[in-house]
Amino acid sequence: MRRRSFLGLSLTALASAALPVAAGSALRFEGRFTWRRDDPDFGGFSGIEVWDRGARFIAITDRGSLIEGRFLRDGGGALRGMEAGPLQPLRDPEGAPLRGDTMTDAEGLARAPGGRLFVSFERRHRVWAYAHPGARAEPLPAHPDFARLQTNSGLEALAIGPDGTLYAIPERSGALDRPFPVYRFRGGSWDIPFTLPRRGTFLVVGADIGPDGRLYVLERDVILPFGFASRVRRFEMGRTGLEGEVQILASRPGRHDNLEGISVWRAASGRLWITMISDDNFRLFQRTEIVEYSLNG
Repeated sequence: MRRRSFLGLSLTALASAALPVAAGSALRFEGRFTWRRDDPDFGGFSGIEVWDRGARFIAITDRGSLIEGRFLRDGGGALRGMEAGPLQPLRDPEGAPLRGDTMTDAEGLARAPGGRLFVSFERRHRVWAYAHPGARAEPLPAHPDFARLQTNSGLEALAIGPDGTLYAIPERSGALDRPFPVYRFRGGSWDIPFTLPRRGTFLVVGADIGPDGRLYVLERDVILPFGFASRVRRFEMGRTGLEGEVQILASRPGRHDNLEGISVWRAASGRLWITMISDDNFRLFQRTEIVEYSLNG
């Protein structure tokens, strides 16, 4: 995890201030919920998918586990509790539970409408598909770049389009003035159709394609001694690249924990909701936090 000083805070603030804000989006904070469980393997959540109008979810951890459950909401949609099953191990192509730090570090999660799951891993950089939770892995071919990604800064963000096209974005671009490559998987192979502009010292930690067909990118910075700063940018998926960049959210350092997973879904009211989950790094002074915002879609 990278840490920055007050100088980093200044760069972060300047970069966020320079971004256009989505007009008419009426972003609204819907609340947060701290999720606790008496289990030494609980925590480290790095990806989440939410569907069924905010009722159902699945999440993955960077120790190679997944968990399924339901959100309990009040009449206005605010999160009031959770029901979840046990942690389940992600499995390798032979069906055995993943073992070892280099194999278990799951970071990105994407769920196809039929329930098929895609998981990106770092350390040993790869993307695997799962027909359903508990299924054996189906490895996707690798792009040549994957072998050159930094050990602990791999394919953090994974998103799937309505046509089944998969997009993966690494945590780091390699330089502050270098955009992030966006890898696309379709027709059995990867290419790099476009890049994601880098703004300030934020790093990519999650992504999702919402019901509106737009790409939402969750980014994080660490500002000492204040804590984590989070940002969400939204893009139109143009034919030749990402267009219409707007900043949806920029939280002050310390407002939220280490948000790493993002899912965008539509509520019965018609508003888009953004659900994010934090990675507590299995540290006592951090927490597993579900944070939600809504906006007009």
